[in-house]
Amino acid sequence: MRRFLRPGHDPVRERLKRDLFQFNKTVEHGFPHQPSALGYSPFLRLMAIGTRSGAIKLYGAPGVEFMGLHEENNTVMQIHFIPDQCQLVTLLDDNSLHLWSLKQHGGASELREEHRFTLRGPPGSPPSATQVTAVLPHSSREVLYLGTESGNIFVVELPSFRVLEDRTITPEAVLQRIPDDNCNRRSCELVEALREHPKNPDQILIGYSRALIVLWDLQNNKATRHFLGSQQLENLYWQRDGSKFISCHYDGSYTQWPVSSDNRQSEPLENTVPYGPFPCKAISKIYWQTTKNGLPYIIFQGGMPRASYGDRHSISVIHGSQQTAFDFTSRVIDFFIIFSSDPTAEFDDPSALVVLAEEELVVIDLKSAGWPAVHPPYLASLHCSAITCSHHVSNIPLKLWERIISAGSKQNIHYSSMPWPIDGGTNIAPDPPQRDLLLTGHEDGTVRFWDASGVCLHLLYKLSTVRVFLTDADPNDNMNTLGEDEWPPLRKVGTFDPYSDDPRLGIQKIYLCKYSGYLAVAGTAGQVLVMELNDEDAEHVVDHAEADLLQDQEGYRWKGHEKLKTRDGPVRFEAGFQPFVLVQCQPPAVVTSLALHSEWKLVAFGTSHGFGLFDHQQKRLVFVKCTLHPSDQLALEGPLSRVKSLKKSLRQSFRRIRRSRVSSRKRRGGGGNASEVQEANAKFDQDTLQEMELAPVQRKIEARSAEDSFTGFVRTLYFADTFLRDSSRHCPSLWAGTNGGTVYAFCLRVPPAERRMDEPVRAEQAKEIQLMHRAPVVGILVLDGRGTPLPEPLEVAHDLSKSPDMQGSHQLLVVSEEQFKVFTLPKVSSKLKLKLTALEGCRVRKVTVANFGSCKTDEYSENDLAVLTNLGDIQIISLPFLKLQIRYPCIRKEDVSGIASCVFTKYGQGFYLISPSEFERFSLSTKWLVEPRCIVDMPEATSNNHVHKFGTENAARKS
Repeated sequence: MRRFLRPGHDPVRERLKRDLFQFNKTVEHGFPHQPSALGYSPFLRLMAIGTRSGAIKLYGAPGVEFMGLHEENNTVMQIHFIPDQCQLVTLLDDNSLHLWSLKQHGGASELREEHRFTLRGPPGSPPSATQVTAVLPHSSREVLYLGTESGNIFVVELPSFRVLEDRTITPEAVLQRIPDDNCNRRSCELVEALREHPKNPDQILIGYSRALIVLWDLQNNKATRHFLGSQQLENLYWQRDGSKFISCHYDGSYTQWPVSSDNRQSEPLENTVPYGPFPCKAISKIYWQTTKNGLPYIIFQGGMPRASYGDRHSISVIHGSQQTAFDFTSRVIDFFIIFSSDPTAEFDDPSALVVLAEEELVVIDLKSAGWPAVHPPYLASLHCSAITCSHHVSNIPLKLWERIISAGSKQNIHYSSMPWPIDGGTNIAPDPPQRDLLLTGHEDGTVRFWDASGVCLHLLYKLSTVRVFLTDADPNDNMNTLGEDEWPPLRKVGTFDPYSDDPRLGIQKIYLCKYSGYLAVAGTAGQVLVMELNDEDAEHVVDHAEADLLQDQEGYRWKGHEKLKTRDGPVRFEAGFQPFVLVQCQPPAVVTSLALHSEWKLVAFGTSHGFGLFDHQQKRLVFVKCTLHPSDQLALEGPLSRVKSLKKSLRQSFRRIRRSRVSSRKRRGGGGNASEVQEANAKFDQDTLQEMELAPVQRKIEARSAEDSFTGFVRTLYFADTFLRDSSRHCPSLWAGTNGGTVYAFCLRVPPAERRMDEPVRAEQAKEIQLMHRAPVVGILVLDGRGTPLPEPLEVAHDLSKSPDMQGSHQLLVVSEEQFKVFTLPKVSSKLKLKLTALEGCRVRKVTVANFGSCKTDEYSENDLAVLTNLGDIQIISLPFLKLQIRYPCIRKEDVSGIASCVFTKYGQGFYLISPSEFERFSLSTKWLVEPRCIVDMPEATSNNHVHKFGTENAARKS
């Protein structure tokens, strides 16, 4: 009883806990979920992205990141930077405007919301009267011009957001200077675009939806010229010298207009339908960029023929005889061009096209031949194929790191060598203390290696397992099947490709040994591939082996998907990780657990039917163990099967309810013996309450029946060199934990190195532990004589860990969903246990050993358990005494996918998916903290009268 009592308050330990543990959500990696708006400041060289959930994110040079969140959580419709300032304005879909500033605090810059404002009309006016459709921050930095659905243009003072009513530009004032035979009141409805004259800040161009365009004199408050198009207007763009502007239209055309003429009404110079003559989609945005060679760059969104290419998301670039329509696999939100912002420059001289699509950011190098894409250092499209699993490896040796980068660089030869063009701000965060890898497995059979050392999650290398198998699609196929002479000249760009050739290719488990370079990956159809790193391309045969986990048991019939067909003969692999052996589980169910011991050259794998051990040096199956219970019929149906019985599910639910009621009656009832025991316990409790505070009430754990489905599901596998048979000799061992609360332990005999290829590895079952409450086993760990977790394979050989204490007695820690239990080895007698003391229903979802160092001294660190529960809480539990140290709320309990995706690191950090495309990074340690720390200095302001301005209105408003 005393081990369940809470000891007194220890001030020394409390101080130490403050030096060790601290919870912080530090940075979001990946691509923003559901982007809705884009902005760019050529002055600050910063890009801003707004989302449908009201987030706003700023990006500059790698490591320069800022994030803000609107309280309203409304969609961000437009983003506009204030010229020559560290400020920007956002427009939300509730018609509110928000002013944000970058201000320095504590030696670093922070993004803060300064003011908010909603344009209000007179009492009784319709909402359209003040519904903002276009925003123009004037180069004076003093006012905003707000175009509305009603055709009114309001002038708002900055930073106070005070409406200057006497400067409002009304449709009536505009029509006074335009002949009646050309226009009427409806011509001035809905302001589509506002553009400031690039050379004269006293003039602005007003574009109305019904194709009326007006050049307005701000000093004299009148229209000096008007231009009348024949098709609905979409957008406007000034040429650099201000002599012409371009309008683009709903019918897929664009028109050049001169403004140097003395006539009040100007006629178009040229009207072009680039993909006519058949009906085309609208051109929603256009740029006209001048160059030294005289040939302009014409860049526009849309304009494709409706009938054949109406479903394409494209941006076209025309430069002389060169023309390419960049084809994106997701909807284009907005785009901008990076060009010379020097006011004294005569030409635009564009260098890069930056496109924000719904699922990725694509940057095109306009300086290099062929217009290649630029490899992004951040904003990676993590979900280019859906993420199915992840695996983190800390402190990668330099040699392995360089070999992975080398393999990745050979894959990136088609990318541009251009430096990243969005390079504003300065990263002042300290350099990462070590090299960390985050590996993500994907639905299409690929594994991506990410540099997770710092703020930027950067793709280093992509591994594909598809070449080993025969699929419907040839991996050499190019999705762009159009030839050079085809029209329109489409070219697929970007990496987002949500379609998988075969869902069986999906990666479910990954294990990388950073010391040997061995990698094991396992998939949806029971495939287990063991790979090694090769610096050169190679062609070889992949050895095959089958593991029959049912061991020919009668009465079982697999109803799920078939195994993947493999290629016969040699297969060519590019430099990087290359598979040399494939183990195929039968039945081909999802691989649920995986472990690799690179020193013993063994790989263990488990499914819902059992587990097996494979010797990848001799390429020989060592043994298989079937864990199926006679009631585990659902385990034979597979994840892709649709034959699950509703009747059976209901029957099992009612059985659980009935068992729960019966057990509760038994607890309430009982004979005289039970009463005597209760009286004795009550007396003991009364005595001890006077001396010590009782531990929190621990919830009763319901025992589960062996008839519950999936009891044979193998949840965890673990290799250990420990005392399994007797206390005098230690030996290699393999441990397996199942969904039914069973732990299997096998003694392994691994021949010495000199006879390793001559003698087989032998295995013999030594122990079988059945937890009384039958809760799923989610973690197994062996502690040495000092109570320290055993080191990883080859860790001691590389002098990165102390040798384990093999003199004292070892302990076995079994973590189930319900409790933590320590057993002595080799007798396997219960020594200590900790039941979860959270709310009803709290269960362990993830558990790992993490090393926590003190922020005060480098001389102290300790190993603890980091535990994630199904309520989204993270608990830190001490080793080996299993004392709860601290609890932090981390993930919403409703976010089931976020909890399932969480992965801990070895040094007290973690990652979990907050959307299909974003990882949230958090830290539990005071010492290991990776977060953005950057500064944005005000560059020297240029003359306001000559800086070319361009808005970045959200084209998504019209889609």
